[in-house]
Amino acid sequence: MIDLHCHILPGIDDGAKDLDDSLALISAAINNGITHMVCTPHIQLGRFDNTIDTISTAFELLQQAVIAKDLNIKLAFAAEVRICPEIMVLAKQAKLPFIGQWQGKNVLLLELPHSHIPPGTELLIKWLHKNNIIAMIAHPERNRDILADYSKLKMLSRVNCLFQLTASSLIGDFGEGPLQVAEKMLSENLVTIIATDTHSVKRRPPKLAQGRVAVVNLVGEEKAQQLVFDNPHLISASKFI
Repeated sequence: MIDLHCHILPGIDDGAKDLDDSLALISAAINNGITHMVCTPHIQLGRFDNTIDTISTAFELLQQAVIAKDLNIKLAFAAEVRICPEIMVLAKQAKLPFIGQWQGKNVLLLELPHSHIPPGTELLIKWLHKNNIIAMIAHPERNRDILADYSKLKMLSRVNCLFQLTASSLIGDFGEGPLQVAEKMLSENLVTIIATDTHSVKRRPPKLAQGRVAVVNLVGEEKAQQLVFDNPHLISASKFI
């Protein structure tokens, strides 16, 4: 399986605190059946002021440790970018790390605040699309606006964005509301991939295999394969050459 959203780089966001944490998460991911991971630390201006350079530095440190320990996994890096007006500037400056490509466009893992969908979100997604970038909305099933009014997710689906579900949401780890939204999204064929969004071995371990089983039970084996392997492979193929 291929995981396109995880916080396993050491010491640069609210995920792995150090290299030991990173390696523990990778071992847990391998045991969960994951063979490829795109590391996606937060870029959130004013809180996690990461750049391609800071992410690359942390990635190289982790990659060297993985090679030294002969861990059987392939890694690449991108970022989970919190929505903000500055995204347009970063896009123009070629400073956005993408998780891959989809139908000829660069894929940006875009995070909404957990509390709401900011005004202008649709306009930003449309602007990105015109600039050869397609937004993949991270964990929409956990957004409070969407939890309160599912039609707001349908609104986003009409502006040419992709959706990433969290595997743990599909097994109830985030509660009944996210579980119901996740199941509804699956039933309506709105999901592009599922990913772990793993942050720590104890609090947020990688559970992609468990999420896959939930998808099989809901919509079948073929769709599960598409969401944990086929689509993630199509998106990230250029990062693992």
